[in-house]
Amino acid sequence: MAITRDEFIPRPGIVNKQGHLPDPSELVCIEIPKVFDQCLIKRCLVYACGPDTIGTDEELRSNPLNNPRIFSGCRDFQLKLCSVEKIPLMKNPSYKKVIVSFVISFCADFINSNGQTESELFEINRTEVISKLYCPDSIAQISASFVPTGKSKDLDCEIVKLEMVAECLDGTFFRDDDCNNYLDITLGFHLIVKCELVVQLLIPAYGYCPVPQQCEEDPEEDPCEKFDRAPVPKFFPDQMLEPLFDNECEYDRYNN
Repeated sequence: MAITRDEFIPRPGIVNKQGHLPDPSELVCIEIPKVFDQCLIKRCLVYACGPDTIGTDEELRSNPLNNPRIFSGCRDFQLKLCSVEKIPLMKNPSYKKVIVSFVISFCADFINSNGQTESELFEINRTEVISKLYCPDSIAQISASFVPTGKSKDLDCEIVKLEMVAECLDGTFFRDDDCNNYLDITLGFHLIVKCELVVQLLIPAYGYCPVPQQCEEDPEEDPCEKFDRAPVPKFFPDQMLEPLFDNECEYDRYNN
């Protein structure tokens, strides 16, 4: 059944696949960064002294630690883009060789021999080279005025963006000949390199988003009353059992 305009309330949400939206109220021109090209870099890095490679990094070893015993994981990953270099390819200048330098920082937690949790900060400096990425040059030059200063500022409409998901795959302790203890991290990360350009796009729209509902307040509640309404917990875990019969036909064959 089609949705009429009277029934439709414009708001963010999942589109009902059984119906369809009414015609938009207008076509609007918006200015946003548009992704022209992107690629994924997947790395699994372990500690090794010397220059960094695609599989090793010298900064994945900690400073000397005080009696570490158990590695308990990593947290607070941060990504910082330090520099970008774009080199046009001779056959097609719109394609670039892109060199990005960035820093991945995170905290690694471990438990010492006294049972106390300590943390070690890691900062991993990396450089990745993308041999070919479509990064066309902007024809227009952009200068904008900012309120309330009123000053004009030239803007760079070409954007190189990094997105990352990282995790510590393992952490092992190492003791050198001088009895110094270190933590060696195995780091895995997925890095997306995007080449964007600020453009104007024409899109259908339903007008401005409606005013959101009032924020809900969490009323104070007596803990005993909340406990009385809660369902009775399961006293035993679920059993990991496989079905006795693969399908209904086999079940019928055994029962006839």
